[in-house]
Amino acid sequence: MVRLSVALFSVAAAVVPAAMVYAAVPDYVAAAVADTSRPDADRATDVNRKPAETMAFAGVKPGMIVGEFYPGGGYFTRMLSDVVGPKGHVYGMENLRWDDPKSDKAVIDATKGNVSIEAAAFGTVRFPQPLDLAWVTQNYHDLKIAKYGVVDTVAFDRGVFNALKPGGVFFVLDHEAPPGTDTAGIEKLHRIEKALVIKEVTSVGFKLVDEGTFLRRPSDDHTLPIFDKKVQGQTDQYALKFVKPGGPIKR
Repeated sequence: MVRLSVALFSVAAAVVPAAMVYAAVPDYVAAAVADTSRPDADRATDVNRKPAETMAFAGVKPGMIVGEFYPGGGYFTRMLSDVVGPKGHVYGMENLRWDDPKSDKAVIDATKGNVSIEAAAFGTVRFPQPLDLAWVTQNYHDLKIAKYGVVDTVAFDRGVFNALKPGGVFFVLDHEAPPGTDTAGIEKLHRIEKALVIKEVTSVGFKLVDEGTFLRRPSDDHTLPIFDKKVQGQTDQYALKFVKPGGPIKR
């Protein structure tokens, strides 16, 4: 675990359904971002990805059980591990077709004993204990791309709903797409409309409780693929916080 004294960051105000305002970044989140053991390549992208604001908005806290979908090289995994600490755990669910043992090994090392990663068919929702937080960043759109594995995204959302404790959070962050973008467009652009994500996720019982605007970028007109050098790293992204009804998380 990281034990660093770090000044708090400020979080930009969000446009939220119930005029909610989220607080400044907690010290345990700031410390996780400042952890000098993080790879240099990860730290170099922080200015674009805003991990402190992202984790503060999602509400990750010490002691939480987190299910992270598609951790890849572990950009967020390492920081989530630091935040949840020894009393918490991060369960990574990787796509079997994407699984990279070298990346997994880099994440599950001597300093990250509270991380477990499993590779399974794309869209699998399987965790050994109920979750406080389910997390998918920049990958919900991939669930619509058949070459990665055919997924019924509504069934996926229902699986996430069932995997969470009452009051648990489903956090989704992705790249905005033009209105009416179909499946072919999602595959071409690697973007998905915020409205479609909200429609699907709320259809299984989740309530949308907050929307973060800290990665919204009006300069991105949504027409270019996210890997185009003109917009790569600077795409317009939304952050959505859904809650499973049933009261607060009990610990």
